[in-house]
Amino acid sequence: MSVLEFRNVTKRYHVRGSGEFLALNDVSFTLRSGQTIALVGQSGSGKSTIAKILTQLETPTSGQILLDGVPIPRSGRALRRYRQAVRMVFQDPFASLNPAHTIRYHVERPLRLDKVVPRDEVETEVRRLLERVRLDADAVIDRRPHELSGGQRQRVAIARALASRPALLIADEPVSMLDVSIRLGVLNLLADLQRESNLGVLYITHDLATARHFSDELMVLHHGVVVERGPADDVILDPQHEYTRTLRDASPDPDKHFAALGAPASTPSTSTEGARS
Repeated sequence: MSVLEFRNVTKRYHVRGSGEFLALNDVSFTLRSGQTIALVGQSGSGKSTIAKILTQLETPTSGQILLDGVPIPRSGRALRRYRQAVRMVFQDPFASLNPAHTIRYHVERPLRLDKVVPRDEVETEVRRLLERVRLDADAVIDRRPHELSGGQRQRVAIARALASRPALLIADEPVSMLDVSIRLGVLNLLADLQRESNLGVLYITHDLATARHFSDELMVLHHGVVVERGPADDVILDPQHEYTRTLRDASPDPDKHFAALGAPASTPSTSTEGARS
C-alpha cells in the first residue's frame, strides 16, 4: 500500500504590483492506495495548485509532500520513481496531448521511459491499455488527438497515466471539458480502474454531486484553507461550515443531476456508453 502525505503545505505567489497571493494556507491530508478523496471548491480555491504541487509542476513555499514516509526528492532516480508512482489526468484532454503525435506514441512513451515492460512487449501493452480504458485499439492507435472525440481523448490520457502502473492518480476536473452525455462513462471508468488496481485517487472537482457519488472522503477548500472534511455523505448531508452549505445549496439536485448524466444518483451506471464517442 502506498501512502501520500500532503503535510502543512503553504503556497504563496508573488504578484507584480500587488505583493503576495496566498494560494494555500497550511493544508494537510493523506491519500492511501484504494481510497478516493474528493477535493471540492470553487474556481480560485487552490484545488489546481494542490495538483500542480503533487505533480511537481509547482514547489510549495513551505511544508512537505511525502510518499511512503519519504519526502519528495528534488532530482535523481528517486524523483523519477515518485513521478512514476503519482500520475496526473489533466482537465483538458486536447491540451494535454501533443497534436503532432499518434495515440500509439502518447501511450508508449511512458512505457519506454519508465521501462515498464520489455521492448518487444511495448506494442502489446499499448493495445492492452487502450482496451482497458474501453477504446478499440485498432481504431484509434494510429490516429492523432484531433481525430478523436473529447471523451476518447480523455480515455487516451487516462491510458497514458496508467502506463507507468502508478499507485496514485490525481484527476483534476477530468470531465469538466466533456459533453454531459459522456461524463458519467468516464467517471465510471475511473471508479472501475480504481477498484481493479487499488489506486488511490484524488478527485478534484467543483461538482458536489459527483464528489459524493465517487469518493470515500470529501474535503472542502475555500481561499486556500480546508474548511471541512469527512465521509462524503456526512459532509454533503450535514455540512458544518457555512461555505459547504453554500456550495451544497447552489448545487443541482443529485437525482436530476445524475438523470441528466444517464444514471440514477443512488446507483452508478456500469454502462460503457460513450466509450467510443
